[in-house]
Amino acid sequence: MTSQEKADVNGRVNGKANGKPGNWVDQALAEHTLTERDQIDQRHFSKVAPDEREALVLERIDRARRARARVKEERITLAHGSGGKATHTLIEAVFLDAFRNPLLERMEDAACLTMNGGRIALTTDSYVVSPLFFPGGDIGDLAVNGTVNDLAVSGATPRYLSAGFILEEGFPVADLQRIVASMAAAAKAAGVQIVTGDTKVVQRGKADGCYINTAGVGVVPDGLDLGVDNAKPGDAVIVSGPIGDHGVTVMLARGELDIDTDLTSDTAAVNGLVADLLGAVTGVRAMRDATRGGVATILNEVAKAANVSVVVTEDDIPVRTEVRGASELLGIDPLYVACEGRIVVVVDGAQAEAALSVMRAHPLGEQAAIIGRIGDDPPGIVLLRTAFGGTRIVDMLVGDPLPRIC
Repeated sequence: MTSQEKADVNGRVNGKANGKPGNWVDQALAEHTLTERDQIDQRHFSKVAPDEREALVLERIDRARRARARVKEERITLAHGSGGKATHTLIEAVFLDAFRNPLLERMEDAACLTMNGGRIALTTDSYVVSPLFFPGGDIGDLAVNGTVNDLAVSGATPRYLSAGFILEEGFPVADLQRIVASMAAAAKAAGVQIVTGDTKVVQRGKADGCYINTAGVGVVPDGLDLGVDNAKPGDAVIVSGPIGDHGVTVMLARGELDIDTDLTSDTAAVNGLVADLLGAVTGVRAMRDATRGGVATILNEVAKAANVSVVVTEDDIPVRTEVRGASELLGIDPLYVACEGRIVVVVDGAQAEAALSVMRAHPLGEQAAIIGRIGDDPPGIVLLRTAFGGTRIVDMLVGDPLPRIC
């Protein structure tokens, strides 16, 4: 963290930032359960010197993050499917705890497996988007593109997909044919084949029309090992284009806000863009597609996995005017809104401009931008340099402001 960023944070700790009221400490404290030690800290917090409060708060956040994951709720909520804090807690406390193994523990978008001397990537995903059809796409091409992208950002060349359908009694056959045709077109465009599948039908009112599960297999080149835990201080963070298009498009398609825009989903297969990048730049450390939880959650996954800081600049993050406007009306931050055709890349800082040039030469990366850098202090934290000149912490998504967008 630079001296100016520390000054900004200290300013917020003391109640002011650039002449404006600040509540950074209050927000940070409110987001973490108070342990007995925390309660002691809380009683003495007002007595701590202002320049020491930042370290105290960061220590508390780090302690909470390192604590054993525990699901506090007695029942599943929509927030558990958001891709944010609740999702990560559910995965770590229930699924990872039960299925723990070295391949799963990396928590990447696909597992890289060695079989008969070769390497493959395996991934799976389920789609429950509502509505099923939205500007720019539908549940069918979303399912294909999402699975292809999970393979691609793991460094694999996607080859084969499965498709499982859960259909509700009474679902129109014409709609199913439209979805299947969309999947076929998306698979052809991505250069993959759908080679196996399954179909189940449930009673009327039990499935909201149609749900789709997909799995994908791809081939991983020898010597390639991408992962967010590879990030190093000095690396650059690149996003491949404007963020939040998909989530906002789906939300507006529900018709609840009575807002008309020309915005469409960014759903697309990014394997061509990824292949171009990996073929031209050797310093790529990690890639993720920014789906549930948005770019902010990915940046936090990088910071936590590699024990580094991530500092991004608000003005450098590409966001369409329509997305920003709709997000303001909804009271959400575009950083937390899902994309379905955008990737976040961590690359060696010395090769950042070369990587950016390669990405901008591809149709899906024409508006790619370097949005930040990897640092070493404070570890595990994402900081945003705001448009107003201040600095604030960007945590993982809390709650689920836009449920069922994929």
